[in-house]
Amino acid sequence: MKSWQGIRHLTALDRLDELVKQTPDRVFARFGDWAPNYAEIDARATELAGQLHELGVRAGERVATLSPNRYELLELFVGVARLGAIQVPLNPYLKGEFLSHQLRDSRAATVITDALGWKAVRPLLPELPFVERVVLLDPEELDAPEDRGAAEVPRPGVPVVRYHAMPAGTAPRSDVGPEDTMAIIYTSGTTGQPKGCVLSHGYYTRAGQTLAEMMRLTEEDVFLTPLPLFHGGGQLISIMPSLMAGIPIVVIPVFSASGFFETAARVGATVANAVGAMGAMLLATPEGPFDRAHRLRLFNVSPLASSLHPTFRDRFGVDPWTESYGQTECVFQLLNSPYGERDRDSNGKPLRDLEVELLDDDGHRVPDGTVGEICLRPRHRFAMFDGYWGRPAETVEAFKGMWYHTGDFGMVRESGAIRFVDRKKDALRVRGENVSSIELEVGLARHPQIAEAGVHGVASEMGEDDIKACLVLEPGARVDPAELFAWMRENLPYFAVPRYVEIVETLPKNQVNRIQKHLLRERGLTEGTWDHRALGLVIGRDGRR
Repeated sequence: MKSWQGIRHLTALDRLDELVKQTPDRVFARFGDWAPNYAEIDARATELAGQLHELGVRAGERVATLSPNRYELLELFVGVARLGAIQVPLNPYLKGEFLSHQLRDSRAATVITDALGWKAVRPLLPELPFVERVVLLDPEELDAPEDRGAAEVPRPGVPVVRYHAMPAGTAPRSDVGPEDTMAIIYTSGTTGQPKGCVLSHGYYTRAGQTLAEMMRLTEEDVFLTPLPLFHGGGQLISIMPSLMAGIPIVVIPVFSASGFFETAARVGATVANAVGAMGAMLLATPEGPFDRAHRLRLFNVSPLASSLHPTFRDRFGVDPWTESYGQTECVFQLLNSPYGERDRDSNGKPLRDLEVELLDDDGHRVPDGTVGEICLRPRHRFAMFDGYWGRPAETVEAFKGMWYHTGDFGMVRESGAIRFVDRKKDALRVRGENVSSIELEVGLARHPQIAEAGVHGVASEMGEDDIKACLVLEPGARVDPAELFAWMRENLPYFAVPRYVEIVETLPKNQVNRIQKHLLRERGLTEGTWDHRALGLVIGRDGRR
């Protein structure tokens, strides 16, 4: 192992500087044919920082990115940091109010997006006066008949420039330290709209070091990930451990269950990460010649039911590693080593730089074997996030009683490991995406025929949740499943479109007028519930944006 192990005050840029000196010719990352070495990505980061500075971007400003996986996001990961600006990676499937909220909340002055993202951002510009510039990753968009230049954007005066034709410039060397903010990543709004988690450079380093050490990465490893680069899965648990270990990361543009192991074999991957839903998809594919024709020795694919582990291991020749738990606020809270004895029905044990307890509503520790809320506090400066962007009161509330409250229930098992039991708040997890039930209910209520909506999770055969929406219609209104689905597809992120819909006369509420979700969950799928999937109403990959 190299000298990075155990260092706790290193930034990603410091580590890159080390690698440029030690192994300049080693590949930093691969994305298709794009495969710069450390010297080349360092030079590109410096060039990109100068270009952004020439456009007017300054240290401390927010730079929002809106795009699916592509190599430019890997360039921006280091380039924005080199400038000392703050990246705000946004889910590329956001649109309408979902997208507007996160741009308004972060007050990003720069938006870097692809062609489809530009179509979503463009109509919002009149309500985003703080956006000073838009950078397009797809240059052909400016040449389209309806886009003949910056003068014709909805809010005149906003320059629109091509990413690959930005003017050259020189940025002052930014003295970025571990305490400085590297990113604002939006987490699911479980009791309101999504909040931006302020994440320091030191926090990024802690995440990368933790996983690199736990996975026992060596210079012989190649890291493979299909996870998106717009949130922690791609950044904190993919890019960072690879960078800290000094090994190449191979990023897959779009996850394909049928082609995953073929890709792993082709690139020589030895370690990989994914989410549990992807693991279930892999098991659902027909057996193929690449099931074992790969070099993978470790596959982080959490959460995946322990009952599926033997089948996964026997078929693919790699033991799935699933015992973990975390949030954007603290990306790793519980983690089991993939080596040695494992409690596969748990989510792992607390990490050494955290204090974790299960507490009741009064802040008292619950007895072992009893369900309590998972609460934690850091033993190290960079073990957790730095609060919610622009929301000091909500930050204080999250740390009520000097404990950070996750909003999730857990239980200590006989092994001493903790098992996640259920969500205390009304968040949903769909195919690796967090969905705020409140935000979705507000979005559904914008339909002219819908008076009120209540949504909840239904167990999915792929793991995690499918969404059911219980809708109260306006007096005298009627809705057609196909027409309603078309409206949802146009106005909601694809992953937030409910699979199930039931039209109800009223929603059960308590004395303070809150929807009693537990009663909706108890109702489950009734005879009056329609299933979009069974009706052939699905959103294909090409229609997600």
